[in-house]
Amino acid sequence: MNEAILSVRDLEVEFTLRGRTLHAIRGINLDVYEGESLAIVGESGSGKSVFCKTFMGLLDSNGTITHGQILYKGTDLAAFRTEKEWLSVRGREIAMVMQDPMTSLNPLKTVGAQICEALTLHQGMQGDAAKQKAIEILGDVGITEAARRFGQYPHEFSGGMRQRVVIAIAVACNPRILICDEPTTALDVTIQAQILTLLRALKEKYKLTTLYITHDLGVVANVADRIAVMYAGDIVELGTCEEVFYEPKHPYTWALLSSLPQLGVKGESLYSIPGTPPNLFSEVRGDAFAPRNPYALKIDFVERPPYFEVSPTHKARTWLLDPRAPKVEPPENIRNLRAVGEERT
Repeated sequence: MNEAILSVRDLEVEFTLRGRTLHAIRGINLDVYEGESLAIVGESGSGKSVFCKTFMGLLDSNGTITHGQILYKGTDLAAFRTEKEWLSVRGREIAMVMQDPMTSLNPLKTVGAQICEALTLHQGMQGDAAKQKAIEILGDVGITEAARRFGQYPHEFSGGMRQRVVIAIAVACNPRILICDEPTTALDVTIQAQILTLLRALKEKYKLTTLYITHDLGVVANVADRIAVMYAGDIVELGTCEEVFYEPKHPYTWALLSSLPQLGVKGESLYSIPGTPPNLFSEVRGDAFAPRNPYALKIDFVERPPYFEVSPTHKARTWLLDPRAPKVEPPENIRNLRAVGEERT
């Protein structure tokens, strides 16, 4: 493992809405290692995007970091209070690819001008130098005839091409960490594969540390070194890609994997996780997943489980790993996941 480039300690984030407080992030600890690809997965509303937005000061005005630290290069980003402080990090150190490229681009400016804007702001490049660099980056993200495309507007590009432009703008900032928030959500399957291949190539060329935010474990199977599984504002399992896919320990991870269409059986309904996530306006007692967990123990409704170490790189927050807990095997389709993967490969 390389050294940690970003360390999160006991992070808590709250939002105030109509006089009520929503506890969006509930005491997360996480190290992001230099040069790795880390996928953060979970259902919509689990806190994935909010968690990563705290690294760039992009929380909505009613959101606040109430506790904890975000350590980057010896600086606690959680202590930043002004836009000037955040501008020293946002873009030039940590950049983000948003999930909707159409709303991320200015329809009144050419794509070239928008890339040059990032080059000027974060790398100090001007004029022809900025233009030539922008054309080079457009080529790097797989846009043919980059010199001609430089002068075109966003509406002249397809959805996949617009996503490439958004990635180009992020790369133009020359960041050390690139956060990809659902980078393939609005794209068809073929284009999804192309974008993921592109991101892998850019990671190597520009020496990036990449964070993928997604609800689809299938998307990250071939791009992630490690996977953090989030539920109700907390990381409930963390491990290498192989550990989380082939040796998952938390019942929520079992449920997410069971929801993969690839594990569906012809003629049978696809699996869906019963129930709904907890109301984060209220205090969460015990294991947040307990009401939806068919394997829940009595203690799950009373006390929040600690992390249990499965290996030096794998841990999960579930009482099922306590030595005193009854032995519970994962569902059969999860136990057979390795064989299914090898067969399809």
